[in-house]
Amino acid sequence: MDHRPTGHGRTGPRIVATRTLARTRIFHVQELELRFPNGTHVRYERLDGGGRGAVLVVPLRDPDTLLLVREYAAGTERYELGFPKGRIESGEDALTAAGREMREEIGYGARRLTALGALTIAPGYIRAHTHVVLARDLYEAPLPGDEPEPPEVVPWPLDDLSGLLERPDLSEARTLAALLLTREHLRREGRG
Repeated sequence: MDHRPTGHGRTGPRIVATRTLARTRIFHVQELELRFPNGTHVRYERLDGGGRGAVLVVPLRDPDTLLLVREYAAGTERYELGFPKGRIESGEDALTAAGREMREEIGYGARRLTALGALTIAPGYIRAHTHVVLARDLYEAPLPGDEPEPPEVVPWPLDDLSGLLERPDLSEARTLAALLLTREHLRREGRG
């Protein structure tokens, strides 16, 4: 059988059929018919983010200061604090997209971009990856963005991550995970 490897010595199910249930400008809702190695047939629905994925950038304005953005989030119907983020466009890799998103959202470019890893959210239902990128050695280099209003740039001291985590307007799981990845990366470099 043509099973997909899933790691840890297990073989995953085979996709028997894929059907489009709905398509929007951004999302693609699919139904998957799967056959598991034990013969069980099931149907799953997933939201396919499609394309190349997204980036989330953790900008360090200086060795001690994070730059966050406060912008309106339609999902929570309020202003949320988080990091610059956006889709990876055609012809871009994750680092190029990270540099562009930073310039559009906070007006800075970066001389040093470091990929910290890729995240998924609700992998049982959503097919999309967000690449987390640490940006350092910043310089002013604004680009026009596609936001309906300019995001508010919020500096935050790196040594007060506890205070940042306590903020009710910082609730996005990707932002929280990016903070953890950043802290661990800086710790390995001897900075934490």
